[in-house]
This record gives sequence, structure tokens and C-alpha cells, in this order.
Amino acid sequence: MNHIQLIQSTAAQAIETLYGQTVAPDDIVVSPTRKEFEGDFTIVVFPFTKWVKKSPDAIGQEFGAQMQALLPLIAEFNVVKGFLNLSLTDQVWKDVLAAEMTDPNYGRQAPNGEKVMVEFCSPNTNKPLHLGHVRNILLGWSTSKILEAAGYGVVRVQIINDRGIAICKSMLAWQKFAGGATPESTGAKSDHFVGDYYVEFEKRFREEYLNWQESEAATAVYEAEKKGEQTKEQFFKDYKDRYFNEHSTLGREAAEMLRRWEAGDPDTVALWKKMNGWVYIGFEETLAAIGASFDKYYYESETYLLGKGMVEKGLASGAFYRKEDGSVWVNLEDAGMDHKVLLRRDGTSVYITQDLGTARLRYDDFGISRMVYVVADEQNYHFQALFEVLKKLQEPYSEGLYHLAYGMVDLPTGKMKSREGTVVDADDLMAEVIAEARAGSQERGTLADLSPEEQEEVVRKIGLAALKFHIIKVQPRKRMVFDPKESVDLQGQTGPYIQNAYVRIRSVLRKAAEENVNGQAASQYAVLEKQERELVRTLSEFPGIIARAAADYDPSHVAGYAYDLAKMFHRFYHDYSVLRADSEAAKAFRLNLVTAVSNVLKTAMDLLGIEMPEKM
Repeated sequence: MNHIQLIQSTAAQAIETLYGQTVAPDDIVVSPTRKEFEGDFTIVVFPFTKWVKKSPDAIGQEFGAQMQALLPLIAEFNVVKGFLNLSLTDQVWKDVLAAEMTDPNYGRQAPNGEKVMVEFCSPNTNKPLHLGHVRNILLGWSTSKILEAAGYGVVRVQIINDRGIAICKSMLAWQKFAGGATPESTGAKSDHFVGDYYVEFEKRFREEYLNWQESEAATAVYEAEKKGEQTKEQFFKDYKDRYFNEHSTLGREAAEMLRRWEAGDPDTVALWKKMNGWVYIGFEETLAAIGASFDKYYYESETYLLGKGMVEKGLASGAFYRKEDGSVWVNLEDAGMDHKVLLRRDGTSVYITQDLGTARLRYDDFGISRMVYVVADEQNYHFQALFEVLKKLQEPYSEGLYHLAYGMVDLPTGKMKSREGTVVDADDLMAEVIAEARAGSQERGTLADLSPEEQEEVVRKIGLAALKFHIIKVQPRKRMVFDPKESVDLQGQTGPYIQNAYVRIRSVLRKAAEENVNGQAASQYAVLEKQERELVRTLSEFPGIIARAAADYDPSHVAGYAYDLAKMFHRFYHDYSVLRADSEAAKAFRLNLVTAVSNVLKTAMDLLGIEMPEKM
């Protein structure tokens, strides 16, 4: 039982003793005391006024006295406008520090026997990973790490979107315009090489479209279909997709390539395998640099026909219905949505049909009770519908589905557009932040005693910490503007700021090891300084932070906590000496304290996918 649970159970006992009311301990809200007030934990007493005809302050005074009588670990209390603030004894904090917090695994929970799948990344094979993928990967990876720390068995998966018209655009452009060039012959990173041909296709298509607009055929279409006084410029701006499907030579060739692929044409399939193979090599290099990996890959080329059997099951059970034209639909009005098609009239699948089959396949593969999909909030409706359909099918995992929706990432100049090549590639972004970290390190000269290889390893950790923390500290649902210059700032609320706190502690601990400090003397340290109490109390919140982040699927809770703890340590380090403390007891206690801080900072940052250097 932790301190909050102990206070809750004691509070329930005090309520029954004083007011004759039975209250479940979990219904009593206990929270850390706000920093501007004295105390460790706070109970709101306003709800008690429905039992007692007294002012909240009067209730707080008698309730606090009863709590103190029942629970000796409460040293004192105060009441501020209906808020009862409880201060625990110094001995409580010393005991919990010695018994729990110096354990490197402090904060991590024992396995709870429940499995959860986290799907993230899931790129298309027509372009390299970019900034949008980086946010997705960092959220997915850190969420999976946090869930593991909270006791879940985690399976990390992604589905590779390796088929469709976009993939055929890259294939066709390479076939028509590459002249046999390869990643090896050009020296290009293989996924970038393929992505360049996706951009090339769009460039050639725009040229074709502009030329067509000057033709008699285009004029005839415009005259026949324009609306009112609509100008040619306005008309053709909105006509682009129809042109691709109905008039474009390139569009026709790409669609024909897709039909040949679906028919299993050997030459088309061979080209598809070759170009996808180039992309996979590039993806793996990028993922390794980011520090993410997966337990299983699913491929849309293998799953796009799945789900039809589940639709037939839904028809048989009455969950779905068939229209006169043969198409199959589901009525989602009871969930506040409309009717959703599941099979077209020709019997072919739609995207949601594939996702139904993939969900069932994953359940069969891993027996998971929860599935978390990390996908941008542009797909909110799709996942809401998917989850409702799976509930109607009474799938055994249908109550454990969650869409971790995140806001899109914009640049200061606006939205990124892959087809126009206006994206920030993940590889370029990582190289930029590492270069910035390298420049800062060289300017400070703090790594001069390390070998060149060791220096590069340190600057890699610093640069990636700057990038990752800058993104993860933002609550997932918020849309964010990514400014590369701001992201590599090594001061303020940044990853390197937290790393610096850890590095300072590691330096102190190395020096302490040379002095052979008597660790047993810590038990003789009598009275804690205010900042020492604050640090221990903040450390005590760490398991709850992990639990909250896991429950909310929100790594920003951990990021905010790590920054607050680092900031608190930096202030303590400025105001108090560890190795030159006034007594051996103070020195030993503070060494235990900063050891616990370093452990928690390392664990918290590890949960965010951030490595800690020993020097900076």
C-alpha cells in the first residue's frame, strides 16, 4: 500500500468515526500538495459539508486532527480554504528513499498478465519516412515502453502499406524515367531513391495536366461541366483527380500497372518486389537510428483480402445487411454515425474490411486483449467506425480498442506534401539535430578528453534527445508546428537539459566512489531540508505517473515529470553540496537521494526512447 492509498483508507476510517458515514477509500481524492502551500498531500473536504453543517475550514481542522490521531506518520496539517494539507514525518521519507527509490527498477510494475498490441509507423513504400512518421514512431515506441513499465505484455507491430496506386506511381516513374539507375549506381539511400521517383511522377503528371488544359478536349470538358461563371483556373483546380482517372496517360498506365499486379503478372510483381526491397532496407536504417523496432510486420499486400469472412459472419448474425445491388452495409446510427459500406456491390473489399480481418489475425497471432492504433487524427472517423463494427461482431478484444490519435505536424511554412517533395525527411532531421549538438559540444569543449568515436556517441545521444523530447513533450492530440531551429535548442524545457541533470549526478557519484562514503550514516540524518523533502516526494510520484501515462496512452505525462524533476534537482544542486555536506550523515543521505534521482531520470527518459550519456 502506497502513501496515497494509506491516507485514503485512514480518511475513510476518520469519516466513519467523526460523521458516521461509510465511504470507499478510492472515492476520497488525495493529491500532491501544490507547491505554493505547505504539505505533502491534500484532501478536499468540501464534499463532507453534505454530512456536517459546518464550514469547510472547521471540518478540515477536526478532520485533520482525527487523521493525525489515527495515522502517526502525519507530522502536522494545515487547512487552506477547505483544502486539508498533510505533512508526513521526515522519517517516512527517509525510509521510503532507502527502501524503494534507490532501486534502478523503481517505478516499474510487476507483470499483470494482460497483453496489449501497439501498432505504429505503418508507412507507404513509395517514399522515405518523414517528420510526420517521426512523431508517430516516437509516440508509438514510448507508449509501448510505458505500457511495459506499467506491467503489460506488449507486442509492437506495424502494417506496411505496400500496394495501391501510390506505389504504382513510383514503380511506373522508375520504369519510364530512371534509365536503369539503382540506389547502388547513384549512391542514394534506397528509400530516398524510390521516393524521388514518386515526386518525379507527380512532376511529370502536373506537366501533362497543364498541357492538356490547353487542348480542345479540355475546353470541351470545361464548357460542358463548368458551374456558372467558374473560370478555367477554378474549374481545373478541382478537376485534377477526375483528369487522372479519366484522361491522363500516366494515370491510365499507373492504373494498368495496378491491375497487372493484382492479376499476378510476373514482371510487374518482380518490379514491385525489387523497389519495395529497396525501401525496406532504407526503412530499417532509419528505424535503427531512431531506436525503434517491431515484433511483427504485417503487409497490406497480404491482408487486403482479409475480412470478407467476418462480413459474411455479420450478415448471418444480422449485424449487417445487404442492399438490392449486392453491397453489404452496417448501420452505425446507434453509435452516432451513419451507415457504412463493408463490401462493394461487386464483392470487393473497402479499407475497413481489411482492418477487420487484420484485427482478427492479430488476435489469433498473439491472444491480445487490447489494441492501440497510433494514427493521425485525420482517421478519427475510420477508427470510430472500425471499433463499432468489431463490437457488433462481438469480437473478444472489441472492448480493448483504442485510437491514439495525434495532431499533424506542420512546418512554419505550412503543411508538408510528399508528392511535391516539401517534406522533412527523418534521416535529414536526425542528421541536423546531431550536427547542432556536435557544434555546441565543440564550442563548449567539454568532451575533449574523449576519443572521436566516444564524442560522436555522446553528440548522437544529445541530438536525438533534443529531437525526441521536443516532440514527445507535446500532448498527442495537439497539432504542432515543428521548427527545426527551435527543436535543437539545448537549453530550457529540452531533452539535453534533463540529460545534463543526469550527467551532473553521475559525476558526483564517480567522485563519491573514490571517497568510500559510509552509506550506513544516512540513517543518522535527522532533519530534512525543504528541497530534500520535495525531491523525495516528487520521486514518490513516479509510479503513479507511469500508471497515468499508461492509462491515458500519453507519454507527455512522463516527459513533463522528467523535466520537473530535473529542474528541481538543478535547483537543489545549486543550493546544496552533496560531497561537501556539513556531516557524514547528510553526505550519505544526499548520495542516496541523487542516486534515486538519477535512476528515475534514466528510467523516465528510457520510457521516451531517450538514451542518457555519462558526459556532455
